[in-house]
Amino acid sequence: MAVSTAPRPPLLQGEGLPPFEAITPEQVSDHIPELLEDLEGELAGLETRLEAALSEQRPLGWQEVMEPLQRLEERLRWSWGVVSHLHGVCDTPELREAHASQQARVVSFGNRSGQSAVLHAALLNLKQQGGLDATQLRIVESELRHMELRGVALKGEEREAFNATSQELAKLSTDFGNRVLDATNGWTLLLQDPAEVEGLPQSLRELLAQAARDGGEEGATAESGPWLLGLDFPRFGPFLQYSQRRDLRERLYKAHVSRASGEANTASSADAQHPNEAASGGNWPVIERILTLRREQARRLGYANWAEVSLASKMAESEAEVERLLEDLRAAAHPIAQGELDDLRALAARHNAAEAADLQPWDVSFWAEKLRQERFELDSEKLRPWFPLPRVLEGLFGLCDRLFDIRIEAADGEAPVWHPDVRFFRINDSSTGEPLAAFYLDPYSRPGSKRGGAWMDECLVRSHRPDGTPVLPVAYLICNQSPPVGETPSLMTFGEVETLFHEFGHGLQHMLTTVERPQAAGINNVEWDAVELPSQFMENWCYDRSTLLGMARHWQTGEPLPEEEFAKLQAARTFMAGAATLRQVHFALTDLRLHSQWTPDCGKTPEQLRREIAQTTTVLEPIEEDAFLCSFGHIFAGGYAAGYYSYKWAEVLSADAFSAFEEVGLENEEAIRATGRRFRDTVLSLGGSRHPSEVFEQFRGRGPSAEALIRHSGLVGAG
Repeated sequence: MAVSTAPRPPLLQGEGLPPFEAITPEQVSDHIPELLEDLEGELAGLETRLEAALSEQRPLGWQEVMEPLQRLEERLRWSWGVVSHLHGVCDTPELREAHASQQARVVSFGNRSGQSAVLHAALLNLKQQGGLDATQLRIVESELRHMELRGVALKGEEREAFNATSQELAKLSTDFGNRVLDATNGWTLLLQDPAEVEGLPQSLRELLAQAARDGGEEGATAESGPWLLGLDFPRFGPFLQYSQRRDLRERLYKAHVSRASGEANTASSADAQHPNEAASGGNWPVIERILTLRREQARRLGYANWAEVSLASKMAESEAEVERLLEDLRAAAHPIAQGELDDLRALAARHNAAEAADLQPWDVSFWAEKLRQERFELDSEKLRPWFPLPRVLEGLFGLCDRLFDIRIEAADGEAPVWHPDVRFFRINDSSTGEPLAAFYLDPYSRPGSKRGGAWMDECLVRSHRPDGTPVLPVAYLICNQSPPVGETPSLMTFGEVETLFHEFGHGLQHMLTTVERPQAAGINNVEWDAVELPSQFMENWCYDRSTLLGMARHWQTGEPLPEEEFAKLQAARTFMAGAATLRQVHFALTDLRLHSQWTPDCGKTPEQLRREIAQTTTVLEPIEEDAFLCSFGHIFAGGYAAGYYSYKWAEVLSADAFSAFEEVGLENEEAIRATGRRFRDTVLSLGGSRHPSEVFEQFRGRGPSAEALIRHSGLVGAG
């Protein structure tokens, strides 16, 4: 009988770079069930072999347990990862429906493997045999803990309830994110009077005019309009910062903070909203249901609440330890944030502005920008021409060569992409020329089909194929920055530059790993509250003189950023730092207490609990329309539940890591290169093969200190 040589369907390929454009929603519905059926058979076969070995009381080896399990899990990670990736970067109603139709089956299979008593017994056997190296032991212990948190010890009705709840939670999280995306996309406001765009910089007018043209307003121009306002950040953020029309700032702000809440927009009955929001109550009932179900799951697993479940696999040891960190930061930041608000009120009064006596949240960005310009003579919008994306990438890649001895080269056309804007790059070792990794970069905002924010994700993980040939890591790097307009390239705000450096830090940890076991390669098996260390570390280099001045060149003239502008950026680094720190503390504390203190019968809603927390973590009380929780995707549609504090926890590590470079002298090229190489060989190389405390001490020579973070944040004087 002839063996078929027909190529496998794209979603069953299971390895290599995904053929994105060949993948259709119909294939998701057709082939994910086929994949899961195959994997069920493989898992059953593995269990049969392991059960036989266990019954014979035969010691098990790594190749017998972990390698087939990893190959099985990788096939699902690859295929479902492609579907989830496309759902995030080029969503369509058909793809969304196909994703939703298969999600329950994927979750069901995850529960099936995570609750396998045979696998759990085999892992215990493997651990008890001894002979594992440190990386293998850490992987096995992590896998055992993961299975325990997936309910491996549950029996009968308890297991059935746990699995049903897991299914429901997965669906609720997807629904939450979809509703935020729909609400963001569903609100627009057409501006037709030139007075409505008074004060807006040229770049924003061009972006709003392009949005109007894309929306069917042929002939829209930056000069004469019309201009289409929206809630995606490239339009929303700068409008609040520069618009002189306080009424429009208010209208936009209220639309943004009430997204996905189900409330009628208070700015105007004509403003669009997601058609199902009002009827469904938006995300409010989803939030309560998610929190209730997570608490039930925690109880089934033997924990008091979901915060305890979350911290079971984190670097922080207890809720009390996290609360102490957040309170230290809150106490330091609150009086400074109050002083910053007083400064804004005083500035508004000097300008005889009506809002001086009643400053509102939609006024803060506007007056903060005025104060920044006055205090530092720094206009963030006017810096855009010095940060065209191609030059910023050159600067970022040059820094990586300097610090980590790697060469990054464009490889556009060498890999399939999901959108024409997407670029592909390869990374080689500068000294040896050895290929190390590759990455995709999807830099621009696409409000209609791409979720907001910025992230790094895994395309391929460092590993070996069954025949021993290496698989090099490939990363997805996704941003949502201002797109090019006409012949003008993407001119970035300094904040967008920092975001790109941040995500690239995540990418570096994924791509420069030397760990050969995929379960601990790159970001895998890194405790969640340590995973932001490389990303936040990279942000510091945006303020390094040689790095910044090396990449900041005017897109038309090639002139470098003037020294005095760099000095202003340095001076303004801690501008409004009290408010920024307090904002993060508010988010983190709200997240932690929702998952530790809130219950359906506690006598208050999640929003009421959040507003209680706001009394000490904000200096401007949230307005009545503020429904921030309804768009808090990090904790309700992402992986940060009871873990949002991780940003601040890891910032302690990242600031201290950067201070190692400060200590040897940022102009001491030889010492900087040596320190950078040590960072590559520890933090970027060791991934999840060691505990983060051990990795940090190997780089720094000691445990972490918060002194550098406090100094960098300007919350108190150094020392």
